[in-house]
Amino acid sequence: MSRDELIVVVRRQAGQITAMAGQLSELMETNEALSGKLARLEHLLSRNSGNSSSPPSKDDDPGKPAPPEKKDRGQGGPKRKRGKQPGAPGTNLAWTENPDDRRDRFPQGRCDCGDDLGGARDLGIVDRYQQHEIPQVSVKVTQYDQHQVQCGCGKLHTAARPDGARSGPVGYGPHLAAFAVYLMVVHFIPAHRVVALLESLTGTAPSVGFVHGMIARAAGPLTEVHQRIRTLITLAYAVCCDETPLRVGPNTAPAGKKKAERYLLVACTELYTHYLVGDRSMDTFTAFVVKDLTNSVIVHDRYQNYDSAQLGTLVHQLCCAHLLRDLADAAQVYPDAVWPTQIADALRELIHQANLAREAGLPAIAADIRDELLTRLRNGMLVGLSATTSHGTRPGERKARLLLEVLRNRPDDVLRFAHDLKVPPTSNQAERDLRPSKIQQKISGRLTSVKRTEDRYTILGYLSTAAKHGVDKITALRDALTGQPWMPALPAPT
Repeated sequence: MSRDELIVVVRRQAGQITAMAGQLSELMETNEALSGKLARLEHLLSRNSGNSSSPPSKDDDPGKPAPPEKKDRGQGGPKRKRGKQPGAPGTNLAWTENPDDRRDRFPQGRCDCGDDLGGARDLGIVDRYQQHEIPQVSVKVTQYDQHQVQCGCGKLHTAARPDGARSGPVGYGPHLAAFAVYLMVVHFIPAHRVVALLESLTGTAPSVGFVHGMIARAAGPLTEVHQRIRTLITLAYAVCCDETPLRVGPNTAPAGKKKAERYLLVACTELYTHYLVGDRSMDTFTAFVVKDLTNSVIVHDRYQNYDSAQLGTLVHQLCCAHLLRDLADAAQVYPDAVWPTQIADALRELIHQANLAREAGLPAIAADIRDELLTRLRNGMLVGLSATTSHGTRPGERKARLLLEVLRNRPDDVLRFAHDLKVPPTSNQAERDLRPSKIQQKISGRLTSVKRTEDRYTILGYLSTAAKHGVDKITALRDALTGQPWMPALPAPT
């Protein structure tokens, strides 16, 4: 080739190289973006009940890896077995010395010799068996004839209708109505299925409208009880709080919102449960019990609203169950680091020691044990802070750094339970009291009426509180439907 031809070829190749360099740069940028997206997707896919607030029911979703096997309180052994634990009290169907009925049973028929066993000599009881059974249920129609009498002075007196009776010549009694409300509110059974159940079990089939209307009728007498429970919670020493999304009302997002959902808030203790249907705005939190707490310790999941100045000065205990899940997540983000496991083991052991001291009736954890565990936790936190000097760019790194900053900046709020045994280390009580709403969401999906939903949780808070005081839920419902709801007692004056 001539010199001029070579120059043309070289220039053409230089252009091709420049174009390929541009394409390579674009491919590298695309690959980097895809790598980041893949990392985020893998991180989201790795979320489970052990390292996030994802419910256990999501752990088996398609494509999700199984959660790692849990260890037992940092001792390296396997997690505890399912079922009854060693030393836990057992239950059994016990023999009763005072049965409701006694029935003698004798052999029937004839002996091989041909004699009738009805005339055989009784040798006494050789076997005993007690059977716990419920009677077959069927609707019993009772007619109440209200008489009128005239006193000697001439004044007329008319007998009142029975408890729970409504206007009109016929109606359903409070037992049946309480059972219908119990099925709908406590067990989340839709009204149509409640009607089918009542027909199968009792032989009567009230209308769907009547059954659904029982929710408002049962909630009506509970206004004062609902307020009493709220007041008693504000006087409690420690209050667990939590919130969860609730699909209720129109399926259209309000202005400025992405989703058409509200929130259910719960504040509870071992004796009381109070629900509020609202959202996650400060208006809802201001209307909630938090603002009215009187020197109570509030146990929560670090949601930012609990730290708002609008709620006043609160005494916090950050939920250690949430902290431990975040530490499990940090251990996956930094698989070669020791600090996430060290902090988690120390925190679990502190919770364990607090439980042991409480069960033993001690005023506090032994100082030497507590101080050693606190030192291990603090040392792990300091190592983590030095190893994660920034929030990082990989998925999960920022969350891990924020967790370490919480441990550093809010030690009193993290470890209050270790110094005061009256403070629970977790908001598990609130999680348990919120679980019914999550189950209901899975069963029924969106609830149509906000007002009926508020009635549902007024009833559920009443029944939960009654059950915590040892009152049967059906009995509590019947009392409410007859206009005489159970009422928690006020604390004795000090």
